[in-house]
Amino acid sequence: MRFDKALPYPSIHKCEEDYVDALLDFVTTSEILQTLCGGVHILDFLTRDPDLFEAILLVEWRVWLRLSKIPDVLDLLMREDLGTIFEFYDRETRSCDVHELHGSHDGSFAQWRGGPLPPKSLLHYILKVRELSLDRSFKAKAKVKASDIPNAHSLSRQLTIGMKPKKAHEVKNFAAFVNSLVSELGATNTHKITHVVDFGSGQNYLGRVLASPVYDRRVVAVESKEANITGAKGMDVSAKLAKKTVIKRNKKAFRMQQNEMQIADHREAMSGQKTLAVAEMIYQDCGLQIGTRQTIPATEASSDKHGSKNIQYIEHVIKDGDLETVVSQLDINATAEENDSQSDPKLNGSNGSYSTRLDPQLMVISLHSCGNLVHHGLRSLLLNESVKAVAMVGCCYNLVTERLGPPSYKLPALRPAHPRLDRSSSTYDPHGFPMSERLVSYKHRDGKGIRMNITARMMAVQAPQNWTPTECEGFFTRHFYRALLQKVFMDIGVVEKPSPLDPNVGSGSPRGWSGGGHPIIIGSLRKACYSSFAMYARGAVDKIGESSGHGAFIKERMASLSDADLLNYYEAFKHKKHELSLIWSLMAFSAGVMESVIVVDRWLWLKEQEEVGECWVQTVFEYEQSPRNLVVVGIKK
Repeated sequence: MRFDKALPYPSIHKCEEDYVDALLDFVTTSEILQTLCGGVHILDFLTRDPDLFEAILLVEWRVWLRLSKIPDVLDLLMREDLGTIFEFYDRETRSCDVHELHGSHDGSFAQWRGGPLPPKSLLHYILKVRELSLDRSFKAKAKVKASDIPNAHSLSRQLTIGMKPKKAHEVKNFAAFVNSLVSELGATNTHKITHVVDFGSGQNYLGRVLASPVYDRRVVAVESKEANITGAKGMDVSAKLAKKTVIKRNKKAFRMQQNEMQIADHREAMSGQKTLAVAEMIYQDCGLQIGTRQTIPATEASSDKHGSKNIQYIEHVIKDGDLETVVSQLDINATAEENDSQSDPKLNGSNGSYSTRLDPQLMVISLHSCGNLVHHGLRSLLLNESVKAVAMVGCCYNLVTERLGPPSYKLPALRPAHPRLDRSSSTYDPHGFPMSERLVSYKHRDGKGIRMNITARMMAVQAPQNWTPTECEGFFTRHFYRALLQKVFMDIGVVEKPSPLDPNVGSGSPRGWSGGGHPIIIGSLRKACYSSFAMYARGAVDKIGESSGHGAFIKERMASLSDADLLNYYEAFKHKKHELSLIWSLMAFSAGVMESVIVVDRWLWLKEQEEVGECWVQTVFEYEQSPRNLVVVGIKK
């Protein structure tokens, strides 16, 4: 199961330490990386003079990018063989600077896709980002025996109910990984895992597969929302892992109870004492009395008795890595009894002594844990004696809190203040990023400690390698309309003009609102709103008016603009959409380094702990199916 490398770093690096050194040096010294990842926000693209395209990119980059098509730029960033382009440069007899790039195209020097060669400085930046981004290719060669994953590639329809293809791919592969890891730990007598604890189980798709006959693992599903647990139990029934709760009633008495109110209301209207006497006699037979509301006793099957023998649900809000509350609720005795009666080879040791042990040995897992939940899961390895291993796949880095103070970059003034960003960067949350002392104490030219604001972390969840032409056109249009609307807001006095450049200002995010209170957040609109900028502006203002305290003020200001005025704005700035799309592409591509920093920090934290015997990071499913495909694994000594 374990790979030769503890980190999936590109082969250009000699070892993990060499890669980490290069990664941390780049993120603390590259001004263009710091600017693209957290130093700017696409919302401010048109509110500055010069705009962001002019302000943050080198001249030679801007000249070449303006001549290039978006698909070609995306190919250059992520797929093109840069070695071939560097060879073109090497074959030239003269230096190919920016002026020559745009000179005569008579074949006297090499071209790329019918145009000038990309500038060398851009190529070197692209190469550096690629070299420092963790390898995301899925290595299905994991050392998994066929016997460890019976029927893993043919999960029944009942087990995959409710799953979209992406979720089914994730669950199938991660379940196989977890099962194989548990088997390997047991085979090597490292740890005999009794329970797999799923942090934030949700609808328990993963736990249901692990608990099914495919793997037959004992699963503890920890979830904070009662509705999710109720829904998951219903799916257990559909998957035939649990019996449906049976309610038995005396039908005759139940029907009589339903009609009791009608009988009581019409007692005086009943014809004769004989009819009333008959009704009373029937009620007495059922143990009831006319004129009273009595609940018919129902025999209901116990959820514990008829639930899945391999799944235990625990409603719990995870606030840190302390699982004492969860461990205290484990059905340990039932596990021991089942193991004794079944002699499960997956759980029992070779000498058979394990089955009677009552001390649980847990593996904490999570599939796409949001925010700090991964941090809590990793820390559970140290905070709980019973936790012997962890395997956590993270996501939603924007929800991670910050352990250190606000970051400071050389070009932070491109970012106006944003109250939410100010709050998040000033929380000093001990559970936040970074986890490792290596990153906390890392010294660089701007001080000490690696920081990452929410915009950088939000960009880290992008997946530009998976962008399709249709998707690109859709979100490039949305970003452009929003940036143009911000320009309109600034011109009519809804928001303030960004302050002049000040290298001492801390980074933040555009407030989108010149007054106090909450920033302007529009979010998604109806599909029809994206048919034109005027439709978008009207739809956005209507939505702001419904949910924002300053909606009336914005509506009043926007009332002075006609659709013709909005069309004039669009015509005046439509050529900037290409440049905005280029900036967004560079931001998303560069953020691959930031995700690598987050994942490496979690691995480094495990590596720093004396109690941890082994730790590594590897891919567990295809990037094309699910971009957040890196699992962080830690095994206690």
